[in-house]
Amino acid sequence: MTSTLCRNIGSKLLLVQHGRHLRKQQISHFSRAKKIALGTSAFVAGAGAFTALALHYSVHASEDELHTPSYPFKHKGTFTTLDTASVRRGFQVYQQVCAACHSLNYLAFRSLVGYTHTEEEAKAIAAEAQIEDGPNEKGKMFMRPGKLSDYMPKPYKNDEEARAANNGALPPDLSYIVIARHGNEDYIFSVLTGYYDPPAGVSIADGQYFNAYFPGQAISMAQALYNEIIEYEDGTPATQSQLAKDVATFLRWTSEPHHDEKKLYGFRLVLFAAMLVPLCWYLKKRTFSHIKSKKLAFKA
Repeated sequence: MTSTLCRNIGSKLLLVQHGRHLRKQQISHFSRAKKIALGTSAFVAGAGAFTALALHYSVHASEDELHTPSYPFKHKGTFTTLDTASVRRGFQVYQQVCAACHSLNYLAFRSLVGYTHTEEEAKAIAAEAQIEDGPNEKGKMFMRPGKLSDYMPKPYKNDEEARAANNGALPPDLSYIVIARHGNEDYIFSVLTGYYDPPAGVSIADGQYFNAYFPGQAISMAQALYNEIIEYEDGTPATQSQLAKDVATFLRWTSEPHHDEKKLYGFRLVLFAAMLVPLCWYLKKRTFSHIKSKKLAFKA
């Protein structure tokens, strides 16, 4: 049985090598013109694929929009984690600036515990919020202080109220805004710092503002971040770029709360592969060494 298997494998290997040799002979018999045409076609195909890939990343938006720059966020590295201090400051920016219009429907107060705040701090933050609950024994809804199990309260009761308060525009929920936009946190940072006066020849409707990185460049949200608009708890200078960077990092965390854990698992996988790959290579060499070293003879 073993000898039969070895003969079958050896014959297949010989057939594969013979086929490769025939293909090489066929190509070597091509004329010079055919070889030049074949090489040119391969070069053009490769250049076209490279150009298409480059355009996908550099000109993803329309020609009337600016592509979001790539900013050096620390957590973009393969094995780097989110800056916890920046996430905490970003929550402060959201709480004092963004929460007036934007919701975080999928973030509970308990998510802050052990990452950006202690349990006591998270309970105090939750208690500041008024949560509608009920009905009570009289069949009526009532307001109560928030608990860790509650989700972040909405700034508006419904979408119609939100549109009425924002000139017809609906402020999006920010729970997963980073992974829902092309450019991720780079897009958030660019929009928050991309307010300029309209260039000559560009007219902006009433209630809208010119933003170089927003699709269409006319945004209904007024500029929200300015230098020293809030005071950080840790004493970090609250410049506009620092505020935008921190809230963008915070929104990356809300969009991907298991960001650090996934990178930890990836690091463990790399370490496991570093040990497993040499073992597999050794097993392959040991298994096929007697087959590769066997001399096969066939009668004509």
